[in-house]
This record gives sequence, C-alpha cells and structure tokens, in this order.
Amino acid sequence: MFFFNRININEAVKDCGNTPGAVLLDVREADEFRSGHIPGAVNVPLSVIHSISIPKDKPLFVYCLRGTRSMRAVAALKRMGYTAKSIGGIAAYKGQLEG
Repeated sequence: MFFFNRININEAVKDCGNTPGAVLLDVREADEFRSGHIPGAVNVPLSVIHSISIPKDKPLFVYCLRGTRSMRAVAALKRMGYTAKSIGGIAAYKGQLEG
C-alpha cells in the first residue's frame, strides 16, 4: 500500500510567501484559474507546462484542484531543471480566492 504525505496547502502558501523569490504556481486550466485562485498565483496549465517562462532560479510551489496534476507538473518541472514542490490542491485551501 502507498501512502502520500499529507501536505497542508494553507501552511505551504505561507511558506511560499516567506521564501525569497518563490512563485506560487497554479497548474489548473485557464478557465479553472479564472473561476478562483489563490491570490498571487501564476497560471501555467499542466497541458502547457513545457512552455513555462519563469526563471529556473525561482522556487516553485505548485498546486491544482486536488494534488494529482501538481505532482505531475512537479515531476516535469524537475526534469526541466526547476526546484518545485507540490503543495496539494486548492480544494483544501481555507483562505480567500481571487478571480
């Protein structure tokens, strides 16, 4: 049986804000992003993650709806030379949303 470490997206968003140069990355599709996203997030959908234009020296905190796409995005980003961490899904986020 495989167990995932439980990540608290609310704490991870705070960690992102306290990490110099960090980028909060939402990998949901554009329509999902427009319907509500975490303030300050940048949208680069998983479907076009290979076209990301964020400098590679920026640490990335990556989220999606429930955490599956963010894990896939992090795997791709790491292969591309980024420092990236999946912080789970916006479905568990307790703060205010923009959009």
